[in-house]
Amino acid sequence: MADKKVILVACGSAAVDADGAALKKFMKKTASVASFDNADVAAAASKIEGAAVVAPEGIAKVFEEDGAFAVVELGDADGAALEAAVAQISEAADRRTLIVIACNEGLYFAGLGINKKAGKVERSANASDIIATICYIADLLVPADCTGGVLYQVLKDPNMKIKEVTKLKEALARMEVALQRDNREPWDKHDCA
Repeated sequence: MADKKVILVACGSAAVDADGAALKKFMKKTASVASFDNADVAAAASKIEGAAVVAPEGIAKVFEEDGAFAVVELGDADGAALEAAVAQISEAADRRTLIVIACNEGLYFAGLGINKKAGKVERSANASDIIATICYIADLLVPADCTGGVLYQVLKDPNMKIKEVTKLKEALARMEVALQRDNREPWDKHDCA
């Protein structure tokens, strides 16, 4: 199973403020972008290596097969369809999952690496920005034609990658010290002779 996972829901005019319990729960944990151009989000997302375009009920299968990125294209679904999709997404997601909903009404991020206290970020965004942000958070390869910028304003820690690399370097240094300390032959370790 993939370490970090992403679910992108691309929908048209569905209202995220519908009365459903799943949407209300999701919206409490989101950071949103004030100005968003929803054109071609699903098409841009499908260019990411390993992206799987599925229906909401197919998300769990993507993750079971070691996939890391699921794109759910709802088209011009209504609020009820979005509610049903968010309910299924909530079942498939865990704490290491980034969930992004992109609709005409706005852009919403929740989950892995997202600062839910950020509220509504005063910045404009487009499909390329979403792709860059998704790839940055989930360690996915950025498509060669992506010209967007990471939406650092929605992140818990804009320096998260530098901190991850620093931790890896420290762990590597500890392992090298341990290997140098333990370089004796097995018969030198014990006084058996």
